Amino acid sequence: MYPYFKKKFIIPTVAAGFLFIGTSFKDDFFEIAKQIEIFTTLFKAVNTNYVDETNPGDLMDKAIKSMLGSLDPYTVYFNEQDVVNFKINNTGEYTGIGALISRKKDRLVVREPYKNYPADKAGLKAGDEIIQIGDVLIADFKDDASQLLKGTKNTKIQVKYLRQGKPFTTTLILDEVDIKSVPFFGKIDDKTGYIVLAHFSRKASNEVKDALEKLKADGATQIVLDLRGNPGGLLNEAIDICNLFVPKNEVIVTTKSRIEKHNNTYKTTKEPVDTQIPLAILVNGRSASASEIVSGALQDLDRAVVLGSRSFGKGLVQRSVDLTYGTQLKVTISRYYTPSGRCIQALDYAHKDKNGVAQKTDAKNFNAFKTRKGRTVYDGGGVLPDIELDEAKTSPITTALLKNDGIFDYATTYYYKNQNQGDKIPTVSDGDYASFKQYLKTNKISFDTETEVALKNTLAAAKNEKIDETIAPEYQQLLAALEKSETTLLDKNQKEIRNLIQEELIKRYQYQEGLYQFYIKNNSEIKKAVNVLNNQTEYKSILKM
Repeated sequence: MYPYFKKKFIIPTVAAGFLFIGTSFKDDFFEIAKQIEIFTTLFKAVNTNYVDETNPGDLMDKAIKSMLGSLDPYTVYFNEQDVVNFKINNTGEYTGIGALISRKKDRLVVREPYKNYPADKAGLKAGDEIIQIGDVLIADFKDDASQLLKGTKNTKIQVKYLRQGKPFTTTLILDEVDIKSVPFFGKIDDKTGYIVLAHFSRKASNEVKDALEKLKADGATQIVLDLRGNPGGLLNEAIDICNLFVPKNEVIVTTKSRIEKHNNTYKTTKEPVDTQIPLAILVNGRSASASEIVSGALQDLDRAVVLGSRSFGKGLVQRSVDLTYGTQLKVTISRYYTPSGRCIQALDYAHKDKNGVAQKTDAKNFNAFKTRKGRTVYDGGGVLPDIELDEAKTSPITTALLKNDGIFDYATTYYYKNQNQGDKIPTVSDGDYASFKQYLKTNKISFDTETEVALKNTLAAAKNEKIDETIAPEYQQLLAALEKSETTLLDKNQKEIRNLIQEELIKRYQYQEGLYQFYIKNNSEIKKAVNVLNNQTEYKSILKM
C-alpha cells in the first residue's frame, strides 16, 4: 500500500513543478517581448519626430551602455570597433604605434611609449599631447581617437603634438606590436628568480613557463611572481599558470551561477614544471580577476606565500556573446570560487545604496575557510596576503595624485628640466619633493578627495539657492583648513609619493625595463618576498609544511 500512495503523491507534485517552470518562462518571455516592443516604438518615434537630426547608432549605443551600466561594470556592450579593441587586449597583438595613450579633453596624451616601437622611433615621449592626426583635429573627433593611430603595417601617419606647450610634428610608421604578458624576468640574486606577469593574454602561460624554465636553467631555486597591478584577463591562462606549480587534475577554480550550464569546475590538465620550488607571490589593490585566481588558488593549496596588500576583489566571471553586425556582449554569467570555497568578490552589485553605489562586504561579515593544510582564509573582498605589507597599500592622497596626474605631469616637467641625465637613475631629493609640492600648488592641481568633492558640491548647491555669499566666509575657512590638511598628508605620505615619482621618472629615462631592473635591487616588497624565501623555517611555518 505505501509505495502506491507515495507514487500517487509524487506525480502531481512533479507535474506542478513543471507547470510552475513553464508558466514562469512564459511570463518572462512575454515581459521581455513587451518591453522590446515598447522600446522599438519609442526609438522609432524619437528618430522620426525629434526637432534636430539624430544619429540612431549613437543613440542606441548610449541606450544600451546606460542600461548595462545599471548592472555591474563588467557587463558591457561592444560595437564593431570595441570588438577590435577587445581582441587586441586578449591577444596582445595589433598593428599600431606601440604606446599607451589616454584621452584628456581635446587631446591624446602619450602615457608611455614602448621601446623601439613606432612612437618611440618617431621621437614621441611620455607627456606629449597629440592634437591632430592627419587632417583630423582631436578636439573635433568625439569617437575613440586612438583608432586613428591603428591600421595596416607601414602606413604613414603625420601627427601634430604639444610638448611643454610648444607645437611639433612627426611621422609615425605603423608596425606590428606584440605586448608581452611577461614584460620582464631575471634573477634578483644567485638563487632567486623574478617574473613579472602584467596581464593574462593568450600567451601568458607560455611566457611564464618559458621564463620559469630559463630561470631554473640559470640556477634559480626559488621564485618571486609579481602580480601587482595586473588587472586580469583570460581564465584558462590563470589555470595553466597555476598548473606550472601544481600537479595535473588539481581543482583551481569553480564557477557558480543561477544558470546550470554556467556551473563549472576547472582543473589543471597538464604535467607541471615544478611542484616543489619555493614560491612567493606579490599582489596589491590593483591585482584583480585572473590575478586573484592564481594567488587565491595557490594560497588555498598551500603552494605559495602571498605578500602585499589585499587584492581588488573581482570574483565575477564574464563570457562574450556574439551579436549581429559584428557587435558583442560581454556579460557576467557567474561568480568564481577558489579551491577552499571562497568567493572573493568585494562589491555586491545586486544590492546598491540609495545613490546606486555597490557596497563592500563589511569585514565582520567575512566567512572563514580552510586551506588544504588547515590555515584559515577569508572571503568577502579580494585575496588577503599571508604577509601584509604597509608599503603595498596606497593612501587616499596618493590615489588622488595618480588619478589627477599630479605625479605624471610633474615627472614630465622634471624630465625636460633634467635632460642631461642620460641613462642615470634619477633620485628624488628633499629639494625635488619641495619642488613637487610647489608644482601642485602653482598649477592648482585638485586632489578631488571625497571631502574636497563634497565641499565643492556644497558651494555649487549654495549658488543654485543663491546663498553662496552668505556662507562664503565659512566656505573659505573650510577650504583653507582642507588645503592645510592636504599639505600635511603630502608630508605624512612623503615616502610613498617619492617612490612613485621616482618610478615614473625611471620610465622616462630607461623605459619599463629600467624600472624592473631598479625593482629587483631596490623595491622593498620584493626584498621582503626574498627574505621569506631565504628563511625556509618561516616559509614552511606559514604554509604549515
